Amino acid sequence: MARNLILTDRWGYEVDRASLTRDVGAPSLSGARSPLTSYPGDGLNPLRLAQILRAADHGDPVRYMELAEVIEERDPHYLGVIGTRKRSVSQLDITVEAASDDAHDGKLADMVRDWVKRDELQQELFHILDCLSKGYSATAIIWDHSEGQYLPKELAWRDPRIIRFARHDLARPLMLDDSGREVPLPAFRFVFADIPAKSGILLRAGLARVAMWGWMFKAFTGRDWAIFTQTYGQPLRVGKWQPGASEQDKATLFRAVANIAGDCAALIPDTMSIDFIESKSIGQSGDLYEKRVNHLDQQISKAVLGQTATTDAIAGGHAVGREHRLVQEDIEGADASALSAIINRDVIRPWIQLEFGPQKRYPRIRIGRPKTEDLSALATAVDKMVRLGMEIEEGEIRARFGFSEPKPGARLLRVAAPVSTADLAGSAPLGEGEDRASKSKRVSGEIKRGQGLPGTETALQARGPSAAISGGLGAAGDPAADLADQLARAAPPVIDGMIGQIELMMNAAGSLGEFRQMLLAGFPGLDAQAMAELMAEAFLTADLAGRLDADGRGDG
Repeated sequence: MARNLILTDRWGYEVDRASLTRDVGAPSLSGARSPLTSYPGDGLNPLRLAQILRAADHGDPVRYMELAEVIEERDPHYLGVIGTRKRSVSQLDITVEAASDDAHDGKLADMVRDWVKRDELQQELFHILDCLSKGYSATAIIWDHSEGQYLPKELAWRDPRIIRFARHDLARPLMLDDSGREVPLPAFRFVFADIPAKSGILLRAGLARVAMWGWMFKAFTGRDWAIFTQTYGQPLRVGKWQPGASEQDKATLFRAVANIAGDCAALIPDTMSIDFIESKSIGQSGDLYEKRVNHLDQQISKAVLGQTATTDAIAGGHAVGREHRLVQEDIEGADASALSAIINRDVIRPWIQLEFGPQKRYPRIRIGRPKTEDLSALATAVDKMVRLGMEIEEGEIRARFGFSEPKPGARLLRVAAPVSTADLAGSAPLGEGEDRASKSKRVSGEIKRGQGLPGTETALQARGPSAAISGGLGAAGDPAADLADQLARAAPPVIDGMIGQIELMMNAAGSLGEFRQMLLAGFPGLDAQAMAELMAEAFLTADLAGRLDADGRGDG
């Protein structure tokens, strides 16, 4: 049904499906869209620059676009900063968001996800961002319909000189056809991008408009600097002749002085002399040219990147450098958001409409750096909230952690099952002449009665934990023994109920990992705080006992 619908673009022009797969806006030496350009930067002066900009303001952008190309070719600094701004966005991660959890919306999002994985897309986004320099860019969409489905196969850069604007508002873009007529952009055929540096008509909103003035003044300064270096960087040659010298002698002396500048060699008669006079302020005069060039470069950096620290190395400290970096990140984020909206509007929505017809909602791509999140804190918060009874959608948590839905038959990680009495019995060794069923019954009874398993040392259980602690920390009559007795009296409420069961678990376990699982299952409600306090008191008592014992030996 979508194949028969009449579709229109954002300007209201109808889509011509029959011509969608044809190339559009390509250059041709024999047509009106010639790839050959002039070089308006040669001999540029303020009067000519003003004329070029004024012509663009009136709807003739050809010389303006050519000059924008020239300054990118001839100014390494401008090429570097504008390239940095474009590449910082074109290399960012691209994610696709489904319009909803509906199966159809998920299908559309998956289709877009496959498309954005194309290796060529990063370079295509770089070309689309040519609008940062010139104010706008027009990128042709090359559709593939070979398998009966529409697919944006390529986003091809087109020369911005083929774009014109409607004379009544200088806002609606037009293009030159093969015969040179200005016609509307074919519907669903172009990504028309505009990320203006300032408000106003697009022909006055490009960064190149600002950079042109700086480049022209820098060209003047560079030319003067070269002349100064060639002329005043060398000593001044002064030729002297003797009284009565003929005109021929004077001409010979002049040729000698002139040749020294280029060839550093000359022949003169004995009656003539040449002196070399060096300027005392050459270094100071030369610095003026360098400072002016650096100043102009810094102004261009501010215009393009919003700061100078990342390009001109004048951060002035870590704090200032960090602040400048944040400014660049703000500009990067704004460019990424604008580019995302342009791709969604000019590529994703037309593509979905060609395939499935108009939709209430469309999948969206997002270009930008992934936001960092403290997943450990999130996991802790979710655990607490779920225990308090809050209901949280599992799919949302999976998405936050980057986990996919389990596939049928996949091996899953699960919480370990509690260790039962039967498990303990199954891990205990068999008695003499005893089968497994009899052993299970015997061990279960022993655990219920609090008895130890065969081979278990029960002396500590018989004496109790108090005796164990006091016996291990000091002898009777010593101060350490008194502390041990106090600790022993505090220990039974925490420990007495644990010793027997722990011994059984240790005897039954076949490995440390198994013993750990038994402990976790056997004491799920253990008061960790009370145990920690008890252990702290035990360590303190042992430390004091050691100090007293050391003092006693020292006195003896």
